Amino acid sequence: MLLKERVSNVIDQSDYISRDLSWLKFNWRVLDQAKDTDRTIFERLKFLAITASNLDEFFMIRVGSLYNYIDYGKERIDYSGLRETPFRRTLLNTAHQFYKEQYDEYKMHLQPLFRLNNFHIATLSELDKEENADAVAYFMRTIFPMLTPMVFDGYHTFPILMNKLLIFGVVTRTHEDQKEAQRLSFVQIPQNLPRFYELYRADQLVFVPIEEIIRSEIHKLYRNVDIESVNLFRITRNGDFTLEESDDIEADFIDEIKQKLKTRRTGRVVRIEVEPGASYWMMKTLKGRWELDDENVFVAERMLDFTGLHQIVGHKEFRDHIPPIPPPVPPVGLSEKKDYENLFETLKKRDLLLHHPYNSMEPVVHMLEQAAEDPNVLAIKITIYRLAKKSRITEALLKAAENGKHVSVLFEVKARFDEENNIREAQRLQKAGCFVIYGISRYKTHTKLLLIVRKDGDRVTRYVHLSSGNYNEDTSRFYTDIGLLTTNEVYAQDISEFFNVITGHSLPNSYCNLITAPRDMRNQLVELIRNEAANAQAGKPSGIVIKINSLEDKTAIDELYKASQMGVAVKLIVRGICCLRPGRPGLSENVTVRSLVGDFLEHTRIYYFHNAGDPKVYGGSADVMVRSFERRIESLFLLMSPEIRQQAILILDYNLRDNVNAYEMQENGDYYRCQMTSEPFDVHQEFFQDTSTEAEGAKLF
Repeated sequence: MLLKERVSNVIDQSDYISRDLSWLKFNWRVLDQAKDTDRTIFERLKFLAITASNLDEFFMIRVGSLYNYIDYGKERIDYSGLRETPFRRTLLNTAHQFYKEQYDEYKMHLQPLFRLNNFHIATLSELDKEENADAVAYFMRTIFPMLTPMVFDGYHTFPILMNKLLIFGVVTRTHEDQKEAQRLSFVQIPQNLPRFYELYRADQLVFVPIEEIIRSEIHKLYRNVDIESVNLFRITRNGDFTLEESDDIEADFIDEIKQKLKTRRTGRVVRIEVEPGASYWMMKTLKGRWELDDENVFVAERMLDFTGLHQIVGHKEFRDHIPPIPPPVPPVGLSEKKDYENLFETLKKRDLLLHHPYNSMEPVVHMLEQAAEDPNVLAIKITIYRLAKKSRITEALLKAAENGKHVSVLFEVKARFDEENNIREAQRLQKAGCFVIYGISRYKTHTKLLLIVRKDGDRVTRYVHLSSGNYNEDTSRFYTDIGLLTTNEVYAQDISEFFNVITGHSLPNSYCNLITAPRDMRNQLVELIRNEAANAQAGKPSGIVIKINSLEDKTAIDELYKASQMGVAVKLIVRGICCLRPGRPGLSENVTVRSLVGDFLEHTRIYYFHNAGDPKVYGGSADVMVRSFERRIESLFLLMSPEIRQQAILILDYNLRDNVNAYEMQENGDYYRCQMTSEPFDVHQEFFQDTSTEAEGAKLF
């Protein structure tokens, strides 16, 4: 049997889907949006750019994590059943297939539409004499002073090349130096330059790639030497990720890697992207230097690095070519202006469920801003994972501190790729007098909680916000999330206890409505699943519906398998990674998995357990992942109010009914887009309608 067939058999026989291969399947679903001919060219380019940035992160984090095992000689068996070396080959081969499909879509289907939409990505040969002169003038005025050639030879050490930057590898030769005929040097394109130089014509906007301007003028950096080749490439390094967040790495291995990383100035290179026809000598040098082989080399047939397309997609000339997001609708129970203006009074009467982006995040921000100015507010406590760049949340907390209120902020400074922004904002708050906690030991704080303590006459009321999403006004317009606003004392007591745990030294016996990690979330979810299995065995109504971003924890997956075998209908809505195999005979025949990918990033987490007709429904911050259960501070909150619970059930119902954005997962891990056999039902449009009456009768089983 051929090696490829043996590998395929091992993967097929496993009861689990590889996390990393499943992640690539998710990016294929995003790429499918770029292929959608019902979308405008600018929407399609946006999704293509997203697939490129997704793939960058995949190599930095997931492939980087795999190389920690390979580089340090540690064994690893993937969920697919493959050991680290054959899995590396399988993973990189699959990534190559995806990469080719990206470029095929760009070359064959997207690029031909550019001129029809009044823009063009041009080479210098397509510019007229005056336009060429403008480009050269731009080079001399702006670009040339920023460029620094870095030579590598017997007298110069190998330079540190930056992650994800476009780099020219220049092979030169001098007549005088016979001992070392060829030399290799590097010119990095500064990241603060626009990717395209823009030229206006009467009938179209012309975008000239910055690398092509530099290529044409690069000889000005090399006087009195012969340039043999100029080769554009780009590298991806093992990301500076938090090792504790890697689900596959054992604790003692983490300490070992940390010690070895101290001697490494930069993350190891895991991918080289390069244009066709690059110098064989240069590529041999680079692969030898970084201990790579041909499987790590990705040849880009067209423009290198599609993330640069965001400059075109976001250009002011094309704003009218991307369908606008409908204005948010008021949440159920907050329709009148007076209710909105005085949320403190409104929340004494009713709980509110916010469903973003269909409902604005404004009520939360507005309540914080009110609290900052309200003399009756005594204290504000909040957990922060990601913030908007110009955050009104930060400004409200600063104002509250200035006004003498007690402000406690648990800031997660290890939020991936937002570390610098979070540290900067945390320091601002600390200088203003806020009590700031920079994370909790080895755990990453991912829970989203807000507590406002307010004096109301002779009593104190606690206002609580619990959410699945971040306190980020920007992403709340593009991510689907839920948030609960309430003054219910049961929630308030739970949240107060939880803050005492994460900011002080307290270990409460139990919570009434919270399930928390790393304490007991996995165990409690397992018990809820087992309860459904027991009900099914006893002939009682049963059913599970879970909507999350990722499903990866083996313990939970095994319990879902067992429940399925006992007759429980399990309906999973998993946007991204799913390591469970649905529909496998004898294992998961009663399990279905669907993924929604469309205009909004599905970020909501909702857990529904039928409970013999008295449903238990939870929302919160946690996915079903090892890191969520063991390495993060997470929380899920029980939806107590029957009206709020019905709204959450409607969200699940609509997600299961969607036939526009939905993909159904097959037993082998492939996904197929749902076919519309009836009228289109687009969940990303339906929730902009008034759903209050539909929620009353919503059912899942």
